[in-house]
Amino acid sequence: MSPANIWRQCGLAVAICLSGSTNAPAHDQIPGAPQTRPIAIVGGTIHRVDAAPINQGAVLFTDGVIQACGKNLTLPENCVTIDATGKHVYPGLIESISSIGLVEVNSVRGSVDTHEIGDENGNLQPWVAVNPDSELIPVARAGGVLLAAIAPDGGKIRGQTSVIQLDGWTADDMLLTGTAGIMVSWRSYDSREGDDQKRATERDRKLSELADRLDQAKRYAATRTSTSADDQTDLRLAALVPVVAGQMPLIVQADRRREIESAVAFAASRGIRIVIYGGYDAPQCAEMLKKYDVPVIVHSTYRLPLRRDDPYDHPYTLPARLHAAGIAFAIGGPGSGSPAGPSQARNLPYHAAVAAAHGLSREQAIRSITLSPAEILGVDDRVGSITVGKDATLIVVDGDVLLTESNVTAAYIGGREVDLGNRHQTLAEKYKLKYKRQQQAGKTNP
Repeated sequence: MSPANIWRQCGLAVAICLSGSTNAPAHDQIPGAPQTRPIAIVGGTIHRVDAAPINQGAVLFTDGVIQACGKNLTLPENCVTIDATGKHVYPGLIESISSIGLVEVNSVRGSVDTHEIGDENGNLQPWVAVNPDSELIPVARAGGVLLAAIAPDGGKIRGQTSVIQLDGWTADDMLLTGTAGIMVSWRSYDSREGDDQKRATERDRKLSELADRLDQAKRYAATRTSTSADDQTDLRLAALVPVVAGQMPLIVQADRRREIESAVAFAASRGIRIVIYGGYDAPQCAEMLKKYDVPVIVHSTYRLPLRRDDPYDHPYTLPARLHAAGIAFAIGGPGSGSPAGPSQARNLPYHAAVAAAHGLSREQAIRSITLSPAEILGVDDRVGSITVGKDATLIVVDGDVLLTESNVTAAYIGGREVDLGNRHQTLAEKYKLKYKRQQQAGKTNP
């Protein structure tokens, strides 16, 4: 059996074990059908992100791939034309580090598929446990979020980060890439017990264990050959091989300055790539982050200051301060560790809007939830901007996507038109009708 099949079977086994007792409700939206005719969205403002916007422009896509973007395009005879006059067209928004599809109700353990036993689970592939029928997925899509980087939680080496498309019959249909990085909690290596000397000793011991594990992965890679079919496969070590080879980053959860500096110094000494997730104190480490080209995924702007003496708007201004310092960054939502979790993925554009209201330019705010996360996660060759040759994963909005009064009127994932119906919309219509009938019957609203 090939290593790829072993990985796959292991991942499926984990998914079955995790989700076997799940009794989560399924949504009613039918996944989009593959594109069969060319589609052109014309007349709107095209926000390409990697280039200047085009007013009254057009986007043409065929077989799920963008073919042309500009003004006065020549359209094929059998083209379906969507009038977007007065509207805005954006790339699909990307939720960075989420548990959408893995968690339905936080308080119901049977619907939470983010944890695995043990501290080291680098081989864990969360995408195989995604519930395509999660009620939270259509809600996120209605907010313009069409892609998400999902990651497991718990332990030191938590598992792989996968990028999924928020539409599809199965987890396989939804997968964009299963290997965007390996999630690591740096706080797990930063002891907080005892005096300074004891903490330093304990931290050094834990980091030495991590270094030893990475060395084992190097030796494991060196001994593996295509002819060594009889060698036993160690999935945990195999998962770390792309990291030590520089092909995949560690996504390190770290907020405080000492955590960030420790993680960057460790990575630099080992010659591995890292991404900081959280990054509350990242501006204080700007010189170091720029020197080693370390990007930051901001863990939401809707959060309280980390310290009592921080300015009240410190989380709001973090993206602007990162941009001013020349640090590459993306803005994520509440992520997998938040009590609100994936149910708040729909609010992703408003996290960027808060940053725009506190010093970040509007263009950079939009980039921080489209192209920037795509670049950090290594999927910018397919998504993140409206560019010829990339997937036709985009949204049509009746106003500025950063404003709460704007609504997504159409969405496409790989050229497939997405159903924007969702449970929130259904309940809103239900209770509008309820109150209307009560008024007609002369009753007062409760």
